Amino acid sequence: MLRALIVDDEELARRGLEIRLQRFPDVEICGQSRNGREAIEAVRELGPDLLFLDVQMPGMNGFEVLRQLSGSDMPAVIFVTAFDEFALRAFATNALDYLLKPINDERLEDAIERARQPVDEKLAQEHRSKLLKLVCELTGRELTVDGALAKAAGPAQAFPERIAIRDGATTRCVDVAAIDWIDAADDYMCVHAGGDTHVLHGTMKRLEELLDPELFVRVHRSTIVNRCRVRSMRPHRNGEYFLTLDNSPELKLSRKYKANLSRFADKI
Repeated sequence: MLRALIVDDEELARRGLEIRLQRFPDVEICGQSRNGREAIEAVRELGPDLLFLDVQMPGMNGFEVLRQLSGSDMPAVIFVTAFDEFALRAFATNALDYLLKPINDERLEDAIERARQPVDEKLAQEHRSKLLKLVCELTGRELTVDGALAKAAGPAQAFPERIAIRDGATTRCVDVAAIDWIDAADDYMCVHAGGDTHVLHGTMKRLEELLDPELFVRVHRSTIVNRCRVRSMRPHRNGEYFLTLDNSPELKLSRKYKANLSRFADKI
């Protein structure tokens, strides 16, 4: 059974997709969201397997929603859009499913069939990497790790105090100490800071080398956390731990990084 979440600001569009999905007995609609903020909350609360995501929504569009979702709560995504030819080529180039409004039943069936295929952790990471690459291509927000640090560099110092973030044609600086946590998908990383999420192109290993180890701790092969943001920890019976941060989903500390538990001794 595929648990699906529909995200669209138009009630008629949500209802129309809901009706079309009724002919798929293995697709269960677990919720509907009218905007990006509702979508993020619903994904984290309901944990859907599949997200039908409208791209063009007021306030927070579909790409902004993707930037806010972490690796642990990223479902498979099928875009629902009335976007132009350039955007559609970008979807196709990155091998991402999309449905063009008005939705064609045959295209919907093809997209559902692909979503039915079993997805292991590696393929899920590849899917998320493609999504982040698409966000960068269509919003002009891609910046490499070294480029971000070079643009924000001041006098020579052991670790940078600021990181440059590209927002379209504008580049602004964010205090490194303001970063809450970072999660990666292949060569793309989401830097979560002050309630916003920024996308950087580069490897987690390279970014880890450039951050102060007294402040930032690797807890998973795809996650780095600001130890000052951790409020509590709880053990899991398989030897892993889950970290609770302010206003964030729980983050996993895997067994591979169990040696770093001592860095959070005051949280246990």
